[in-house]
Amino acid sequence: MFAYYFQLGLRSLRRNPILTALMVMAIGFGVAASMTTYAVFRATSNNPIPEKSSQLFAVQIDNWGPEDTKNGEPSSSLSYTDVIGLMAAHKARRQTAMYPVGPSVIPADAHLLPFNVNSYAVYGDAFPMFDIPFLYGSGWGAAEDDGHAAVVVIARAINDKLFNGANSVGREINIDGRNYRITGVMDSWNPQPLFFDPVNTSGFDDPVDLFIPFTRAIELKMGTAGNNNCNKNSGDGWDAWLHSECIWAQYWVEASSKADADAYLRSLQGYAAEQQRAGRFRWPPNVRLRNVQEWLEFQKVVPPESKISLLVALAFLLICLVNTVGLLLAKFMRRAAEIGVRRALGASRREIYGQFLIEAGTVGLAGGLLGLLLTGLGVVGVSWVFDPKVARLATLDASLVALTLLVAVLATVMAAFYPTWRAAQVQPAWQLKSN
Repeated sequence: MFAYYFQLGLRSLRRNPILTALMVMAIGFGVAASMTTYAVFRATSNNPIPEKSSQLFAVQIDNWGPEDTKNGEPSSSLSYTDVIGLMAAHKARRQTAMYPVGPSVIPADAHLLPFNVNSYAVYGDAFPMFDIPFLYGSGWGAAEDDGHAAVVVIARAINDKLFNGANSVGREINIDGRNYRITGVMDSWNPQPLFFDPVNTSGFDDPVDLFIPFTRAIELKMGTAGNNNCNKNSGDGWDAWLHSECIWAQYWVEASSKADADAYLRSLQGYAAEQQRAGRFRWPPNVRLRNVQEWLEFQKVVPPESKISLLVALAFLLICLVNTVGLLLAKFMRRAAEIGVRRALGASRREIYGQFLIEAGTVGLAGGLLGLLLTGLGVVGVSWVFDPKVARLATLDASLVALTLLVAVLATVMAAFYPTWRAAQVQPAWQLKSN
């Protein structure tokens, strides 16, 4: 019977073409608006590292005092004094300080011009912590960190550009006029949002091109390419800035269980208490430890406009469905005579429900196909509304295609319940007498 009712539904699409076109357009536009905005919201609220998001924690320590904090929250970045103190204490299974740097790569090929790269200074623990995949080689170890070694991990795109995709591990690359030995080539790695540095990127940026040791960057006096905030004069020169209370570095730790995370939080409180006793802090310990999802929420990575747009689009879809209810009611009630004859010939109300709900699903499927086309156009043009770095994350993949069609069909079937109920109440005797 399903196939038979589906054929009836297809015929009904041609019976009232204007009415059918209005319903299909209402559903198509409503679904397209909601799915386009959902694609953006899905991308920006995505869990960038789901297998470890509950094990990675961003560290916050208040080194400025309550007069310079907002709502009692410590700053999102740390000072050099604090990250070095925490690295020396080594209370976590894995840990890394990090900050963005902006060096230039000078190709050995004279035909290629030097180019800037998106890069970070990190400790070797960053690679297993963040599950960074490797095409060739690996990251560096603690010995390279301690020795301020001139080593580097490069992205696949850089390897393709400089070495034509060959295994470049052990070869050298010139960065800012100095040679670095390549220890590894990353495979494609671009977590979105960029959970490890939303402070400097707002959560969305180009993929990382290379990593160098944090200790090496400090030794070469490579300043941060990100935010640098000072609550008072940091003094003159590199050393004065480095040992000031200016905040510019991020700090991440890995804890494999809640007990380990709680233990590390207690160690943070103990560290802050030591700084208070030493006279550096004049306030009680104020520290935070947030996992990836909590950190992204705290940093408000999801753009407010994506939430508002999604709500507006869903409201628009609801209006379209209300209009569809009216159109379906008009369409079904015009067939009262047909319903009366069917009932008189023995059709049950259940069969009437089945026929008209399947027919409504057919209309919804047609609207979904139109909505799918409009959603594709919407995804292409979403950069007109959102920042291009955010808009490029919205893609029309298989899951969005399936969801678009499913929403269109289910929403139309739900909208058809009242018109179908009204149609099922038709009294056969009244229709037979009037005809």
